[in-house]
Amino acid sequence: MTAQPRSDALVLFGATGDLANKMLYPALQALVKREHFDMPVIGVSRSEWSDQQLRERAHDSLQRNHSLDRAAFEKLAGRLHYVSGDYQDPATFDKLQKALGAAKHPLYYLAIPPSTFPEVVKGLGTIKATRGARVVAEKPFGRDLATARDLNRVLHGVFEEDSILRIDHYLGKETVLNLPYFRFANSFIEPIWNRNQIRSVQITMAEEFGIGSRGELYESLGAIRDVVQNHMLQVVAMLAMEPPQGEHGEAFRDEKIKVFKSIRPLVPEDVVRGQYQGYRKEQDVAKDSDTETYAALRLRLDSWRWAGVPFFIRAGKRLPATATEVMVELKRPPQKVFAERRPQHANHVRFQLGPDRIAIGIGVRTKRPGPEMVGEDVELFACDREHQGLSAYERLINDAVHGDVSQFDREDGVEEAWRIVEPVLDGKTPLHEYAPGSWGPSQADALTARYGGWHAPRVQS
Repeated sequence: MTAQPRSDALVLFGATGDLANKMLYPALQALVKREHFDMPVIGVSRSEWSDQQLRERAHDSLQRNHSLDRAAFEKLAGRLHYVSGDYQDPATFDKLQKALGAAKHPLYYLAIPPSTFPEVVKGLGTIKATRGARVVAEKPFGRDLATARDLNRVLHGVFEEDSILRIDHYLGKETVLNLPYFRFANSFIEPIWNRNQIRSVQITMAEEFGIGSRGELYESLGAIRDVVQNHMLQVVAMLAMEPPQGEHGEAFRDEKIKVFKSIRPLVPEDVVRGQYQGYRKEQDVAKDSDTETYAALRLRLDSWRWAGVPFFIRAGKRLPATATEVMVELKRPPQKVFAERRPQHANHVRFQLGPDRIAIGIGVRTKRPGPEMVGEDVELFACDREHQGLSAYERLINDAVHGDVSQFDREDGVEEAWRIVEPVLDGKTPLHEYAPGSWGPSQADALTARYGGWHAPRVQS
């Protein structure tokens, strides 16, 4: 593949918004501190501000987030500039063109609601600053397959597909990136990583907290749209993908999309939706809301490697713990050799993906000390440490600057993910109430009953 040119300016639409304040300015400051970022940052928003006011806003947000590094911020502040104006006004983009100066490869970051993408993309198309440029679009990428396609048409109106970077911060997490690395950097995994040795796969994304102040937004999403269609399906793809044919980003994305294409569309009997008691009393939530705060589902993959192996996903709020974990259960030995009761647990490989540790455990049986040939379950840790790498946004902004597309969503991947979940987005599957602090509605237990039930994630101490 042709090497992508390094970006020489960052244009931040939504420079005064929550995403910029909470995530992007801390990431930019950290990149400056690591000496990975040395270009101008042009903030664009409707507020009638000056350069200095934008710098003060960024300073205050970093201070509130307890992440202010004075030396690094001074360097970042010297690169911050501001363009004010309405996104529907052509004069705004004329001012942006002047502010870009001699920049030939700007990176446009759309830290704005998707509903405003069309007017911004159309405005960019009116100036001579899109050839050689890239654009970063924040999720959600539509609400269903039709709206995802509409959004893609808007972006393609100005940018080529290889210049569009659809960002899902979850793909930049160290714990998530460790999944494909562990698989493909260790030769002992490959012989067992298939339908011959693996009985089932479970992925749990549990959150102890509720929706907080996100009532209005969450009402428009629900658990399936919020985390299953994107985060959880991406984890499935990393677990199930074939080795990429090469190191370039497109090879990595090609293999993930093959996994998406192999997954059958969901059917109602493979899905259980739940809502925690008290959700309808939350701020900005409808009194008769049918929005799910919990979803459990069974995926079926039609591929040679995974035929007959169920992938189970559950994600929910107000559960007993905050933890994200993958449990890969292996098949039991084909013959009983020792005169002991059948062990309760099979061998397994366990990936702990959060909130802030990287942990990989391998569950085995070892002999218990004593005269009898009986054993016990133990877990060998291949990796167990606190995450101290780049933050997700640091990594992804740096990748975007250098044109590394491997951890960004591609058009066909987004559409395939919507194809999988779309049959159950209509809210016609039953909604079951569950008690806060429980593991969700009991109806979800039927999905995994043949496989020993749901595995509770190990909570970090």
